[in-house]
Amino acid sequence: MTNHWVDIKNADVILVMGGNAAEAHPCGFKWVTEAKAHNKAKLVVVDPRFTRTASVADYYVATRTGTDIVFLGAIVNYLLTNDKIQHEYVRNYTDMPFIVREDFAFEDGIYSGYDEAAGKYADKSSWNYEIGEDGYAKVDPTLGHPRCVYQLMKKHYSRYTTEMVEKICGVSPAQFQKVADALASTAVPGRAGTILYALGWTHHSTGAQTIRLGAMVQLLLGNMGIAGGGMNALRGHSNIQGLTDLGLMSNLLPGYMTLPNEAEQDFDAYIKARAPQPLRPNQLSYWSNYKKFHVSFMKTWWGDAATQENNFAFDYLPKLDKPYDLLQAIELMNQGKMTGYICQGFNVLASAPNKAKVQAGLEKLKFLVIMDPLETETAEFWKPHGEFHDVDPTTIQTEVFRLPTTCFAEERGSLVSSSRVLQWHWQGAEPPGKARSDIEIMSDLFLRLKKAYQTEGGKFPDPILNLTWNYARPHSPTPEELAMEFNGKALADVFDPKDPTKVLAKKGEQLAGFAQLRDDGSTASGCWIFAGSWTQAGNQMGRRDNSDPTGIGNTLNWAWAWPANRRVLYNRASCDTQGKPFDPTRKLIGWNGAAWTGADVPDFKVDENPVGGMNPFIMNAEGVARFFARGMMNEGPFPEHYEPFENPVGKNLMHPNNPRAVSNPGARVFPDDRKQMGTAAEFPIVATTYRLTEHFHTWTKHARLNAIIQPEQFVEIGEAHAKTIGVVAGDHVKVTSKRGHIIAKCIVTKRIKALKIDGKETFTIGIPIHFGFKGLTKPGYLTNTLTPVVGDGNSQTPEFKSFLVKVEKA
Repeated sequence: MTNHWVDIKNADVILVMGGNAAEAHPCGFKWVTEAKAHNKAKLVVVDPRFTRTASVADYYVATRTGTDIVFLGAIVNYLLTNDKIQHEYVRNYTDMPFIVREDFAFEDGIYSGYDEAAGKYADKSSWNYEIGEDGYAKVDPTLGHPRCVYQLMKKHYSRYTTEMVEKICGVSPAQFQKVADALASTAVPGRAGTILYALGWTHHSTGAQTIRLGAMVQLLLGNMGIAGGGMNALRGHSNIQGLTDLGLMSNLLPGYMTLPNEAEQDFDAYIKARAPQPLRPNQLSYWSNYKKFHVSFMKTWWGDAATQENNFAFDYLPKLDKPYDLLQAIELMNQGKMTGYICQGFNVLASAPNKAKVQAGLEKLKFLVIMDPLETETAEFWKPHGEFHDVDPTTIQTEVFRLPTTCFAEERGSLVSSSRVLQWHWQGAEPPGKARSDIEIMSDLFLRLKKAYQTEGGKFPDPILNLTWNYARPHSPTPEELAMEFNGKALADVFDPKDPTKVLAKKGEQLAGFAQLRDDGSTASGCWIFAGSWTQAGNQMGRRDNSDPTGIGNTLNWAWAWPANRRVLYNRASCDTQGKPFDPTRKLIGWNGAAWTGADVPDFKVDENPVGGMNPFIMNAEGVARFFARGMMNEGPFPEHYEPFENPVGKNLMHPNNPRAVSNPGARVFPDDRKQMGTAAEFPIVATTYRLTEHFHTWTKHARLNAIIQPEQFVEIGEAHAKTIGVVAGDHVKVTSKRGHIIAKCIVTKRIKALKIDGKETFTIGIPIHFGFKGLTKPGYLTNTLTPVVGDGNSQTPEFKSFLVKVEKA
């Protein structure tokens, strides 16, 4: 989320696409209504369903799920063709002038470097800029070079016409034009537009590329880095942002650092690959500080055992031969290659795609540990629950251990909101019975493992035996201790590099921010982006001063935001090349002749004169935002439309004669899962999943009030569709995919319209995700019984939002 919740009030145009903020984020949606009421903002919703957000929109467009790249690609084409772009912004703050390598190519849906035998892009070297003898990327400020990003992008998206939008998305040219005009109105200084999205964009095999394309639209309009602008990913869970920040994914370390790959056995090479040098003169490439972040992190975990002599314990880190995400874990279970699984705060049977495959994998485990405050379907995967979960316990070998944990109201600590704000909360109640916090359980588990290694030995015990555990009560570290550890401290006096006699932080003191991190082992920080959250002055996350002196919505003394308490990322881009705000009425920062100051913390070198040539996107080696993603995406440097792996057309209408380009060539599908993909001939109906305000995932069906107001599983079916299968509201329907079926009541609604796709009437149904066979709601089927196992090409996120089913009266 580049901006923050309150900042939405500054927008003139709000596009909600790939999300349903009024339903899934009702408190945050307040700021959309504030923008409408006080800023006369226009709310535009593009969604397969007429949602609660759409019900208060100024304009709603129904589209086919899984086709958002076509819609957004046509927006890009419209903006470029009609010159509806923010010229000063695009020329100076994006890679439009950069010249791409001569061997880069795109033909019939496939980019250069594709390995036919491997079924993936094995060589991405052509996806890069042309580099001169001086080591800098070549540019053409006139934008006339045929291989500059501007010309390549114009050519690429010229194919995304309103005719293709109508054919693939089911959206008429007139409907599309209204959305395009609304967005285009923000391409001038003094107007701001924001895009709100959520899992409706991420839960696709092309999810990451869809989000990229949304960001590209915002860059063309000059809406990144400004008040009321940005790309805003709405996180549903209060701490899901914190989960990603702290690296709780298989390939990440805290602060969005990455684990080494199997080929990266050399420490210096590992660092060099992640610390890019500037690609333009006088450019600040902030990731060049990667070694400081990494070494400080390693000192936090391994303390005195991490030294310069052993490359700060680099050998302790696992080296990945492949992704080990959730889909991989379930695949390994099914292959009999994973014998135990710890399921912590996660209902995997209800959350991972293809329930039957998850069930089969769990049955092959030797042990399963459940850490949860609630009774989950996963904890009782071995137990029969009638038609909703028909299993035979005598055939299941898995030993299940259930460890009751506390819930958020029974704990204190920090939560990280969608806005990147770390906000401290205090304990509201004592936990019941023998419930213990996750911190206590994991600490106890670690200490017992350490003792086992000490007494019994092991192949490579060093990472366990040398792990730092300097807490007052080792079995129960406090949230305060952990928070201070994430922030970081000085292990030796930290001196000012500009004045070696000046001490910035004395040995043992908390660091003031990540600028004080060093790569010589003299600092420790468990998560570099959190540096500054608990300083020598105390807990910054607990601050509660909501004063807003400028009226821009930036309450810098309320809690603390990463990085550096900055509320709007890339805010240098809110000013022109001379450092003057494009919109003085919504000023975030500006150059006063000596420094960058304003209502926000500058996302820039604070004393850098704007005429010196340094560009605003300082986390990129180019210093500019990228339209051309170079080698960083797995499908190609420009987002391209690929159909969901289960789709109603059977081909990619952008490339109708190329079977290789039907679905994402960079997506990950295991061979057995590919065999379980359905076709439109057998399963002619498009299905999508969604959430309800009254329930949160599969938790709140345990709460009586929530169970009363949404008591029973249902399927949402359009009126025209209902007539074809002879059902009325309240009837039960059977919904079947290639992987299984569910039976539920149907709601016949006007909210889902039939769409004409490639000349053929196409029906869509909507299925809420919240119900199952545990809790106080009426027992039901798990929705992911129906969903396919396919991972997004970059994030490995499953394709929950687009799959095929058949629907019949039960």
